[in-house]
Amino acid sequence: MIQRKVLFWSIVTALGGFLFGFDTAVISGAEKAIQQLWNLSAFEHGFTISIALIGTVLGAVFGGIPSDKLGRRQTLRWIAVLYLVSAVGAALAPAWIPFMVFRFLGGLGVGASSVTAPLYISEISPARSRGKLVGLFQFNIVFGILIAYLSNYLLAGVGEHSWRLMLGVQAVPSVAFLLFLFRVPESPRWLLLHGRLDEGREVLRIISLATVEADVSAILTSQAQAGGQSESLWARQYRTPVLLAVAFAFFNQVSGINAIIYYAPRIFEMTGLGQGAALLSSAGIGLVNFCFTLLGVNLIDRFGRRTLMLVGSVGLILTLGLVARAFYGAQFTGYTVPVLLFVYIAFFAFSQGAVIWVFISEIFPNAVRAKGQALGSSTHWVMATVIAFTFPYFAEHLGGGHTFAFFCAMMVLQLIFVLRFMPETKGSSLEQVEKTLVFH
Repeated sequence: MIQRKVLFWSIVTALGGFLFGFDTAVISGAEKAIQQLWNLSAFEHGFTISIALIGTVLGAVFGGIPSDKLGRRQTLRWIAVLYLVSAVGAALAPAWIPFMVFRFLGGLGVGASSVTAPLYISEISPARSRGKLVGLFQFNIVFGILIAYLSNYLLAGVGEHSWRLMLGVQAVPSVAFLLFLFRVPESPRWLLLHGRLDEGREVLRIISLATVEADVSAILTSQAQAGGQSESLWARQYRTPVLLAVAFAFFNQVSGINAIIYYAPRIFEMTGLGQGAALLSSAGIGLVNFCFTLLGVNLIDRFGRRTLMLVGSVGLILTLGLVARAFYGAQFTGYTVPVLLFVYIAFFAFSQGAVIWVFISEIFPNAVRAKGQALGSSTHWVMATVIAFTFPYFAEHLGGGHTFAFFCAMMVLQLIFVLRFMPETKGSSLEQVEKTLVFH
C-alpha cells in the first residue's frame, strides 16, 4: 500500500500536469475572439496560438537547470507562479503584445513542469508503485485537457468577453497548486546529493521506514561512483539512457498523436463527415484518451513498462495501417475512420501516454537526472512542434494515405526498438536501474 503522505505529495505535484493540460487546451475556446478583437492577420493569429508552444520548448530545454540548482520543490513553486501570472495576465491583457508575453510565460511553465514534476515524483516514490505515481502526471494532463474543454463550453457566451474568463479561471488551480506545494518536502535524493543528509534521511524515513538506511547507502554510493566522473549528460557512461530517452520521446511524437489531437475535426471532415459530427467525434477522442490513460496508469506497475509498450505498439501499427488503407481506397463508409482513431487513441494512451514520463524519469542516474529529464522532455516538445506544423502541409500535398502510412511505419520501428533495446524498470529502485544502464 502506498504511504499516505507519499500519495499526497505525488497528487500535489501531479497538479502541475493538470495545469499543463489545461493551459495547452484552454486557448482553443478563446482563439477566434482574440483574432477578431485585435484584428490579427493569419500569420499573427498562428503566432498567437503557437507562442505558448515556443515557451514550452524553451521551458523543457532549460527546466533541468533550476531543478538542479534550486531544488525540485522550489522549481515547482516557481512553475506555479508562472501558471498564475500567465492566467491572470492573459485574461486581463489590454493589447496583443502583452497577451503574447503572458501566454509565453504559461508555455515556460508547461515545459518546465514536464521536466520537474515527473522527476520529483520518481525520486519520492517506492520502487513498487513508482509507475502508478509518476503516471499520475500524465493522467492529470489529459484530465486538465478535458476540464479545459468543459470549462470553455460552460463559459462560452457568458458576457461580451467570455474568452477572458476562460483563460482567467486557470488562476484557481494555480493558486491551489502553489499553496499545496508548501506542504511538500524537497526530494530526498536532491537533499542527499547536496550534503543535507539528515533532511534527506528524514524524508526517506517517511517514504519507507524499513529500507531507509539501505536507500541512503545506495544513493550515497551512487553519488560516490559518479563523483569522479563527468556530470555532463554527454559523457560516455550516460550514452545508453540518453539514446533511450531521445528515441522514446521521438517515437512518442512520430506516432502522429499530436497531429490527431490538434487536427481531429479536419481529419474527420476529410473522410466526409459534416462539421458537427466531426466536432462530436473530436470530443470522443478526449474521453477515450482520459479513460485509457487511467487504465494504463493502473496497470503499469503490475505488467511493466515494456509489456504496455509492446501491446500498444502492435495496436498502433494495426490501427494506423487500417486508417492509411481507408484513405488510399477512399473507404469512408459511416464512422470507420473515427472508430479506428478512437481505438488508436486507446492503444496510445494505454502505452506511450502512460509510460513516457515514467520511463524517462527512471533511466538516468541521480547526478544527471534533471538534465536527462530535460533532454527527453525537450525532444518530445520539439518533435511535437514539428509534427503539428507539418501535418496540414503533408495531409494536403501527400494525402491521408501516405501520411498515416508514415506514422504506421514509424510504429513498426518503435516495436523493433522496444523488442531489442527497451529495458524493463518495473520494481527496481532508481539506483538499481542506474547499475543496469550506466557504465561507472
